[in-house]
Amino acid sequence: MRVLRGILTTGYWLLAVAIMAQTKLPQMVYLEHSETLSFDEERLPDAQILKGNVCFRHDSALMYCDSAYFYDKQNTLHAFGHVHLIQGDSIEGFGDKLHYNGNTKIAKFRKHVKLIHNGTTTLRTDSMDYDRMQDVAYYFSGGTIEDTVNILKSIRGRYTPSNNQAIFSGEVELVHPKYTLTTDTLWYNTGTNQADLMSPTTIVYEHETTILSSKGWYNTKTEHSMLLDRSQVIHADGMTLTGDTIYYDKALGYGKVLGNMQSVDSTNHLTLYGNKGEVWESDDHGYVTDSALLVEWSDSTMYTYMHADSLFTDHIPYQTYRLIMKDSILVDSVWQQPAPDTLWIDTTYLQVRAHYNVRIYREDMQSVCDSMHYNGRDSIATLCGDPVSWNDNNQVSADTVIIYSKDGEVDYLHGIGNAIAIKQDNEQEFNQMAGKEMFAYVRDGDLYMVEVQGNAETVFYPREEDGAAMGVNRTQSSFVTLYLENRQIHHIRFTSSTTGVMIPTNQATEQDKYLVTFFWADYERPRKPGDVFLHPTRTQRPDASAVSASADDEEEDEEENEDDYEY
Repeated sequence: MRVLRGILTTGYWLLAVAIMAQTKLPQMVYLEHSETLSFDEERLPDAQILKGNVCFRHDSALMYCDSAYFYDKQNTLHAFGHVHLIQGDSIEGFGDKLHYNGNTKIAKFRKHVKLIHNGTTTLRTDSMDYDRMQDVAYYFSGGTIEDTVNILKSIRGRYTPSNNQAIFSGEVELVHPKYTLTTDTLWYNTGTNQADLMSPTTIVYEHETTILSSKGWYNTKTEHSMLLDRSQVIHADGMTLTGDTIYYDKALGYGKVLGNMQSVDSTNHLTLYGNKGEVWESDDHGYVTDSALLVEWSDSTMYTYMHADSLFTDHIPYQTYRLIMKDSILVDSVWQQPAPDTLWIDTTYLQVRAHYNVRIYREDMQSVCDSMHYNGRDSIATLCGDPVSWNDNNQVSADTVIIYSKDGEVDYLHGIGNAIAIKQDNEQEFNQMAGKEMFAYVRDGDLYMVEVQGNAETVFYPREEDGAAMGVNRTQSSFVTLYLENRQIHHIRFTSSTTGVMIPTNQATEQDKYLVTFFWADYERPRKPGDVFLHPTRTQRPDASAVSASADDEEEDEEENEDDYEY
């Protein structure tokens, strides 16, 4: 038993020695210098009272002050007046008061506190705790960190010099010469100058740009950013960019959006939607793709919806002029001479381009085509690639369709090449006009006149008073004009060398009822805003080479007239 107890005792002793060997005892704080040393056992028991050029050393740190209470047994001290802590060649701490614990290596600075890191980053506050063991400085009653780029203010803060990382909370404000950032929580690296956004954040470039985001990062030096969680970039000129993820380079004026993009141009009453897009502020250019949608609202009662595989917008610079009254008192500011009668003004106009599977819905008109170009200066939209447009029960198509607008409303359509206008009377009967060129005029949202020029051909169904069709009237002419009232055909005028034939309804063949270029694409038509995202199969167009400008198969009752002819 004695032998066993001896073995156990020896084991416990060895274990204790091993634990002590693994436990690093705290280093002692040493007094390096003081002009005077005294004691006051009654008022300050166990304290050395030091005055005049006091200096302490604790491992790699030196601490200077005017006076101090030193508790060598507790390994602590209280320093007063011109406190200065130096740690290596990178950290300096200043303050009016300091409490330092040599066991925990925690330095508590109070009053007029300043921490300098590498001579480039300065923390200022009135109360700061610096943990030398963890290399972390805390302030909790308001503070400021200043680096070579920014000044950051907050109620609470944490700064780690070893990795240049700062965490701010409570009324955070980052001030840069170009902008101001405000938030409630911010992570900031003084080495990389990157700010990590952790809560709703506002970045304001005065009179220029405002950035709103609740998550992401912003490099305060390069002005590059990655903005998440439905962020916004708002410009003073009325442009607003919104998206799930926005990569934004403010210096270059470039933004890339992924997910639920929304780009609003309030000046031109235009909004772009899509899942992917880019904008270039320098040349006012942008595009959107993947479920791309353009919504235009120049008229508060009339919205235009356009979808395409890709949508592009540009703001093109140009000069316009304004006439000035001759008796105006306007004077040239340089030469102090009367100003000219014409004042030139630098401005821009909107240009929109749509590519592939273009579909447009507007209450008074709908269109489909392969590509579209819109010139905002002249309010002209050019549709190419099998374009078709509808108004009420009228269909207009051509190789190219140009739509002219005025005051936010459609004024007229110009069809160029294999143009054809079709008005559906019922499921079986279609009034038709075709030719090389066509002009379709709109008033108050309704078609009221159609002109066809060059190899004009028509198929019409004249009607009895009871509405029954009298027959199929086919004509050929160089020029035809159709007039409508209350959305119904009122009369038709044929001009120059007109030939025609009236075929009784019961004798008319299917070939008699349709022009060679006839096709009815009503199922392609967008009938509500959401229909622009549908992709129905395009209707097969007749072969243009099959179009005949002559009436080779005229009936015996064909008639000719060199003068104007009204039907």
